[in-house]
Formats: sequence, C-alpha cells, structure tokens
Amino acid sequence: MNNSFLRISIWVYLAIFFLYLLGPLVIMSITAFNSSGFPRMSPWECLTFQWFGELFQDQRILNGIKNSLIIGIGTVILSVAMGLAGALMLTQIWPKLRATYYTIIIAPILIPGVVLGISTLVFWDRINRMLGLGADSFLSNGIFLTVIGQSTFIASYCMLVLVARLQRYDVALTEAALDLGASHAQAFRKILLPFMRPAIASAAVLAFLASFENYNTTTFTFGEYPTLTIELAQKVRYGITPAISALAFIIVALTVFFALLNEAKLKRQELVAAARKNATVEELAGKIKLPSFFSGNMAAVLLVVFAVATITVVGTAATYNPAQCIADVREQKKLEAEQRIQELRKQREERLKQREAEEAEQGGAQSTPKPSNNSGFGNVFAPNSLGGDENEGADGGSDSESAPSNNSGFGGVFDPNSLQSDE
Repeated sequence: MNNSFLRISIWVYLAIFFLYLLGPLVIMSITAFNSSGFPRMSPWECLTFQWFGELFQDQRILNGIKNSLIIGIGTVILSVAMGLAGALMLTQIWPKLRATYYTIIIAPILIPGVVLGISTLVFWDRINRMLGLGADSFLSNGIFLTVIGQSTFIASYCMLVLVARLQRYDVALTEAALDLGASHAQAFRKILLPFMRPAIASAAVLAFLASFENYNTTTFTFGEYPTLTIELAQKVRYGITPAISALAFIIVALTVFFALLNEAKLKRQELVAAARKNATVEELAGKIKLPSFFSGNMAAVLLVVFAVATITVVGTAATYNPAQCIADVREQKKLEAEQRIQELRKQREERLKQREAEEAEQGGAQSTPKPSNNSGFGNVFAPNSLGGDENEGADGGSDSESAPSNNSGFGGVFDPNSLQSDE
C-alpha cells in the first residue's frame, strides 16, 4: 500500500513539474496557429499559418537573427579558446595556486550582466580615445563590443565543461608522445585535442545558446547591431503579436528536433558498443549483426514521429486556406457588436424614460420657495440688525415718536453719549 502510494505521488509530482515547466511553451506554440490578432489559445477562432509569413517578412526580426548568429559564432570561437586555455592552465599550475586561480576564472559568472556590459563599454571607449580613433572605429563597433562582453563570462562556463573532461585525461599519453619525438604542438593536436573533442563540442553549443539568449550584457553593447533578444524586447514593449509566438514555436521545434537527434545518436552508439562487447569469437570472425537504428531506440522512433508531424504541418500549410473561416469569424464578431450596441441603446432609452417619469412625479409636489434674507453669516448683515428696535417705544411706555437711534450695529460702542462723562 505504501509503495503504491509513493509511486502515485512520484508520478503526480512529475506531471505537475513538467506541466509547470513546459505548459507555457505549449500554450505559446498553440497561439501561433490561432487567427486572433492577439496571442491567445481561447477562444479559438481559425487555424492559420499567416503569422509565420508575417514573421519572415519582418525585417527587424530577420536582422536581429542575423546579428545574433554573427555574434554567437564570434562568441563561440573566443569563449571556447579562452576556456580551453584556462582549463589547461588549471591542470598545470602550481597546486597551491589552483584555488586562487579557479576563483579568479569563475568570478565573471558571479558578476551581474549589467555590470559586465557597462564596464565593457566604458573600458573600450577609453582605449578607443587613447588610440585617437573616431566613434566609427572597430573598437566602437557593436558586434565587437558584444562579443567581448559576452565572452567575459561565457568563457568561464566553457572552462568548467572542459575541465570536467580534462580531469579524465591520462598525462602519460602526452609524455609518451614527447618521448617518441613528437613536439608539444603535435602532441596537443594528435592526442589531447581528439580526446577533448566531445567536450569542445558541448562547450561550443553551450556558448552559442548563452550568447543567443543573452540580454543583460548585450543591451549596453549592441550599438547599431541589435540582436534577436533586443528586437523582441522592443517589440513587446509596444505590443505583442502572434508572429512572436510563431518564432517561439520554431525555436522550440528546432530544439526538440536536435535533442532527439542527439539522443538517438548516443543510444545507437551504446547499442553498437554493447553488441560488439557481447559478441563471441565466431561472430567477430564472421559478420557481426548490429542492431538496427530503431531497435530499442525510443529517441529514434520519436524523432521519426516528429519529422512526420512536421512534414504534415508544412503540407497542410501549403494547401490550407483559412480565408473563408476568417471571414465568417469577422462577420460573427460584427453581428455580436451590433447586437451589443442595440442592447446598450435600449438600456439607455429605458433609463431616460425612467428618469423623465421620476421628474414628472416630483414636479407637481414641489412649490416655489420664498425669498430669504439669510446671507449665511447668522443674519449679522440683515437690514433690521443695523437699526434700532422699532418696538422699543411701545415696550418702554415712551412717546410714539421716539428719538433717533445711533446704534450702528456694533452694540452701541460708538454711541456719542457713551463718550461723555457720567453726570
């Protein structure tokens, strides 16, 4: 019971992990075939291949791909050469200095790409000025600066890959070649280099991929030669289109294809080596029956399935015309928009009628208000407050013709009689 629960938990975890890892790539690839003007998978409108056509007609994207390829090749050459030199030095340096040397070589990996880009730009600008060159010199070229800036940290990755391979090398082979009269260059070219060839190929692929997708360092050094990542960042800033999804689908498809091809090749080599190892003396003397390319090679089967699916998609794209489907979708959207407008108009008319009815009901109940002398200051400035009390004579028992009052509205403070002395 516990083993079954553990097994189910592992499969559920793997499903969630790969769904989280590959889900966005699958969704973005599907949006490349939807006729919607904005990349989305739902609601689905029509199957179309027009975004691939627009992608290959976008000169900015094509120019970015060309610059990325040029910079990637330059970065591979420089990074692999520096990485191999660093790996050889690490194996031959004095053992007490290896830790310090290793730390110095690995340091560029720990430095942010923004710092590397700015420092590369500033350093080579100073060199350019010291040499008295102009702003259009080779040292100020965007491709040169980008290759130098990217190689400063990609070379460290290459060195790690090459060191892992170099640790399994038997130095006695080189010493034997030197004892037999070979020079150091011949020993390196005919013994060490063939041994390091798989690691050099892996380091070259790693360097190219790291250069192709780099953005932090490149954004300060590209100059007039923007790479694909720079162009995509600028396009996304002003609005994304499904043409970018088409580009993502092409990159994912190529990655899967070459990964399956490499896996099928490695599996084929393992099967052939196992067949030769298990062969008897009679089979070795005769004709060894080696396994076929598809025998026990699941990667090869998946590669063929992937190739057939790609050919089917390309054939469908050449014959399929989604014009009628797109026209029907546009007509449906137009009808839905008109229906929505009519509903909004009807709601607006109902609100107006309801408002008019409410105003008619309240109109008869309202009366005209009497004019008010309230000025909002507590009737301080009312006309009656400035004169004397008109009913004072009646209340005090005096004559009907009372003396004029000098009350100025300030409590009699300025009354002339108040200024005289008390008799």
